[in-house]
Amino acid sequence: MIKIALTGGIGCGKSTVCNIFNQQHHVPVIDTDIIAREIVEPGTTTLTEISNYFGSSVISKDGSLNRKALAAKVFSNEDDRLYLESLLHPEIRRVIQNKIKKLDSSYVIIAIPLLIETNQQSEYQRVLVIDCNEQQQIERTLKRDQRNLDEIKSIIKSQVSRETRLEMADDIIDNSLSTNSLEEQVRMLHIKYSHLSDKKPNDA
Repeated sequence: MIKIALTGGIGCGKSTVCNIFNQQHHVPVIDTDIIAREIVEPGTTTLTEISNYFGSSVISKDGSLNRKALAAKVFSNEDDRLYLESLLHPEIRRVIQNKIKKLDSSYVIIAIPLLIETNQQSEYQRVLVIDCNEQQQIERTLKRDQRNLDEIKSIIKSQVSRETRLEMADDIIDNSLSTNSLEEQVRMLHIKYSHLSDKKPNDA
């Protein structure tokens, strides 16, 4: 099974592309954002460790993780960010591997927003980057999230540059055009990935 790491900056349309792969072409998709939420649910060991390290201010009254409070801490402190990554990423990887073992498919899409920032790209056979310009990122995120312009610009700045992301890509989807164009690009990649999965190792 070929493992395709799908990534892109905030607002580039990663979820939209994942949905097209899954709904139109029946490709399994593993979303690390969903996994990251599941492993810090109330009662988990990971949430307890986060609380012990960052303090009660990152825990909401209902016992759930206050993501906004945690984000404020890690965005402003490199050591805190590295600690959080060292805590979350091994657990996320473990869950990914367990999910992959249960699949029977020619290839799988693993959506990893911070793939390049966390230097995970070498763990996957191909890197698929969803791309659009910064103004589109901002407009889409403003429409989707309860974030102000400064917050969005700060997130974009904290991520690797568009140029770096494109340099790391094996495949690129241009999500600056129409829905029809997006669906056609996914269809062509689905054909490509299905073909690649049928190759024997010495054919590559």
